[in-house]
Amino acid sequence: MADTAARTAIRTQGRKAYAPFGSRPSSGKRHPLVATAMVLPLAALLAVVFGGWEAVVTQASSVGVMLGR
Repeated sequence: MADTAARTAIRTQGRKAYAPFGSRPSSGKRHPLVATAMVLPLAALLAVVFGGWEAVVTQASSVGVMLGR
């Protein structure tokens, strides 16, 4: 029973990680501008739907003050 870690490592060598929705393996990091372009439309939609423009402006202002701008 003391050698179970080695057996588990041998059993899992040929297995691949579960990839839902037939996703392809990651080939590297995504550029920050691409990530921003992907998330901004959803963020704007949620802000409009939930009426959060004031909260967004307040938080952005607070972060700006905290950063010294």
